[in-house]
Order: sequence, then C-alpha cells, then structure tokens
Amino acid sequence: MSLQIPIAYVDQFKANILMLSQQKQTLLRGCCRPESVTGDTMYVERLGPKDAVLRGTRHGETPVSDAEHTRRKLSMADYIVPADLIDKPDKLKMLIDPQSAYTQNQVFSLNRAIDDVIITALGGPAYGGHTGGTTINNYDVGECRLISSAGGLVAAGSNHTDVTATGLTIDKLLLCKQTLDDAEIDESRQRYFLTNPYNLNQLLNTTEVKSADYNTVRALAQGQIDTFMGFKFLKSTRLPADGTDTGATNSYAFVQDAIVLAVAEEPSVSVSVRNDLCDSIQVFSTLSIGATRVEGPAVIEINLSTSGSA
Repeated sequence: MSLQIPIAYVDQFKANILMLSQQKQTLLRGCCRPESVTGDTMYVERLGPKDAVLRGTRHGETPVSDAEHTRRKLSMADYIVPADLIDKPDKLKMLIDPQSAYTQNQVFSLNRAIDDVIITALGGPAYGGHTGGTTINNYDVGECRLISSAGGLVAAGSNHTDVTATGLTIDKLLLCKQTLDDAEIDESRQRYFLTNPYNLNQLLNTTEVKSADYNTVRALAQGQIDTFMGFKFLKSTRLPADGTDTGATNSYAFVQDAIVLAVAEEPSVSVSVRNDLCDSIQVFSTLSIGATRVEGPAVIEINLSTSGSA
C-alpha cells in the first residue's frame, strides 16, 4: 500500500491542475472566433461585400460579377511550460492542494501565452493569398486603421509617424468609435478596448467618466471602467511597445470575432514520476494554438502612453 500512496497523490494533483485550467479564463480568448484544427496550418475563407446594380432593360442579360473571395493562413505554434520537479523527500501532500504554487504557475503561464498570441494577431502581419504566402501588414489599405499618440487618424497604407506618447482621452475614444462606425462594423457585435492600467486611470480622471450623467455605472467609485461609449474595457500589462518611442504602447479597439483563434491542443498537463531523477515528480504543460486577424477594419491600433513620464 505504501508504494501506491505517491501515485494517488500524483493522480489527484493532475486532476486539480486540469480543473483549474478549465476554470481560469484568459483575458482575450472569449473575444475571438474559436476554431479547432488538426495539423499545423489552416485557412480562413473570407467573402467580401457586393453592391447592387440597376436591373437595366427588360429581358436583358443577367449581369455577373465575382464576389471578392480571399483567405487568411493561420499557423499553429507549440508552447511548453518548463517542467517543475519535486524531489521525492518533499512533502507530497502539497501536491493535492489546488492552490499550490506549482499548479498556478503552470496554468497562468499558458493563459498568458494565449493572450500574447491574440495580441500579436491584432497588430502583427497577417498572411493571405492562395497559399498564405502574401504578407499583409496591419496598416495596409483595407486593414486596420491606426491612430497616432497625438490623436489623429493615420492615412490608410501608412504606419505610425507620431512619436509623442500621450494618454487616453475621450476624444481619442470617440475617434475609435467613429472609425468603426465609418467602416460599417455591425454594432450588434461586442466592441472591446484593450489598453494598459495607466491609460485606464487617465480615462477615469476625465470629467465625463467622473460624472454620473455620463456614466451610469459610476466607474470612479468602483475604481474601474467596465463599459463606456460602447466599448468593454480590457486591462492588460502585456501590450507591446510600439518601437517608435520608449513611452508608447499599442492599444487596440476591436470587435468580437475580428480575430480567429485556432486550437490544435488545449492546455495539456502531464504529471509523471521521473525514474531517471531519483523518482522526482515532474509537472509539464503544453499548448498548441494560432491566431490571425481576419477582419482588418474591425481593428483599430492606437499609440498611447505607458506611464505618466511620457
């Protein structure tokens, strides 16, 4: 019986890890269109709009025109969490604690990896063409619209040119809303605004957000902003720097399902006994996912400050 006790601890530990990974949600996964994938690549087919034309003469020929049919390539990326090893003399009882540091570190690391992949898809290049060999930058014509730190809409086809990092304001948020409206993005789709803590605090400090006349959820009293001006706010410290200025970071206004998230392997946790390491317990996690931007006009990238020093 004594030889079976460590096995029981390991099995219970594994079950607890799987339970936690199902309960803990990533910040951005629910904002994407989910897809299941078998293999290392997939293609997302896209169909563009068509305009109606006048009928013309009676009994005339039927007009024919091809709808714009395009595709985006999505490649899987494999992630691992470096293994944790617990020597056999360690207290095995800690392995059945669902709040153990080992469990949390493994699960949280995979969640952050999912968010990082989605953020890269928001502002990084997409790949199109018949075989996915065409690189499509986020600022290309027909893709995302960019808003500089100064608060101006960058010309389509041009990248950010302003390097003065400033905070989020009501005017910038209004410009994001108008830009999505001008692109005829369906307002029934949930809109999100992803930014860093500093810029959320900047918005909380504005007169409009402070006033109950503008904000029925009384965001200032709660110390947070949930939904304002039609955007559900998402606070993240994992947003990348723009590269044009050390005080600037990219934030995003985007719409539900503008990103496709494909999962080839859900977070998978392996707990095993390493006979080659004096029977130490090894905790090891893997994940295989990929994401791509499938609707450029439904994403807006805006340069904002990372802190008050900018």
